[in-house]
Amino acid sequence: MDSIDVRILDLLRRNSRSAYGDIGAVVGLSASAIKRRVDRLVASGVIRAFTVQIDPATEGLSTEAWVELFCRGTVSPSELRRILSGVPEVVYAGTVTGSADAIVHMRSRDIPSLELALERVRVAPNVDHTRSAIVLSRLVSSGG
Repeated sequence: MDSIDVRILDLLRRNSRSAYGDIGAVVGLSASAIKRRVDRLVASGVIRAFTVQIDPATEGLSTEAWVELFCRGTVSPSELRRILSGVPEVVYAGTVTGSADAIVHMRSRDIPSLELALERVRVAPNVDHTRSAIVLSRLVSSGG
């Protein structure tokens, strides 16, 4: 990857629907050269997907929370993945350092539906407890 590829990625991050000709005008290459570079970035796995980011509120998912998950004993990441992938309100989860075993980002219609989703997580085997923080307002967001 060279500096031109980095510039192309930056432009695609801003708008993945940018025309190759428009990108080429910014970086000084033809549309066909941009297409070849983008195809190469896709083939090599640098670009994994082109997506649409929809405001969750338009889909009725205006309640958002970050949840720390604490387990009893040692629970493998694959087991946590199995538990959390069964809860549709979970939009992101990752293992973390510190006292919690995982951090979970959840979205739901409202507080009662969030509470039901949290309960489904809490009753899972090996889950000891959770600690939740409901998002009041977003301050900075680079997506989703």
